[in-house]
Amino acid sequence: MEHKCMQCPRRCGVDRAAGQLGYCGVPWEFSVARAALHQWEEPSISGKNGSGTVFFSGCNLRCVFCQNREVSHHALGQTVSADRLAELMLRLRDEGAHNINLVTPTPYALQLVDVLRTVRPKLGIPIVYNCGGYESVETLRLLDGLVDVYLPDFKYADAALASAYSGAGDYFEVALAALSEMLRQVGPPRFDADGMLLGGVIVRHLVLPSHRKDSIAVLRALAERFGSGAFLLSLMSQYTPDFAMDCPDSALHRRVTTFEYGSVLDEAQNLGFDGYFQSRSSASSAFTPDFYGSL
Repeated sequence: MEHKCMQCPRRCGVDRAAGQLGYCGVPWEFSVARAALHQWEEPSISGKNGSGTVFFSGCNLRCVFCQNREVSHHALGQTVSADRLAELMLRLRDEGAHNINLVTPTPYALQLVDVLRTVRPKLGIPIVYNCGGYESVETLRLLDGLVDVYLPDFKYADAALASAYSGAGDYFEVALAALSEMLRQVGPPRFDADGMLLGGVIVRHLVLPSHRKDSIAVLRALAERFGSGAFLLSLMSQYTPDFAMDCPDSALHRRVTTFEYGSVLDEAQNLGFDGYFQSRSSASSAFTPDFYGSL
């Protein structure tokens, strides 16, 4: 039966079940690049034991500076069945994971619904939906009650930047609507006695070199729309030019300066955001996971 994929905002309309590839570059079957405990998320996600990350192949943004480009651009990964995916989640739980962290799940959101309905009652730990923020509200609604924590990026305010770096000139409007739906589903942040996040939203924003004014515009727009207490903010300084040296835009060929990140951080604090703020030591390719090996 023909299946036209319309599950993300790009609405490519290709039949992925028949092997046709849309913008995300992956077929309908689950493809997983890595399933392992991961220590480099926000403290309330990683905790002491690590987050049970499942890195999916493909991406509907494929940003020119992506540090996971082997997975997002080149679809590195292994095909797994729904049953095998559930087994991987349960294995991570048994290894001590504080949560199951679905990384770049957007191309598989519809396929995940049945898996999560089956495995979530068995897990006993939160499900984290870790995405680029470019999500379809209609698809997100199908995940209502199946996701505990949303961990979206909010990358850009400016349409020209979004188009140049992620091929998504409508990013701001789409991400704003998606974030509104995420907040409707899971509400404000909730923690357990150990400070681990049980539910809520963490919004990540990566400060890019030469574009601190756009970062400030993002923060102001979010504060105006949602207030500063609806979610936690993770303001990242980890931009690494190693992955963008082939990009013709030379603005991306250097790290973020102390002044650039500091000015955005000052704005976040002035607006009253609470959350997580990075040191410049995080701007290293050493923090990129190794995607080669078995699941």
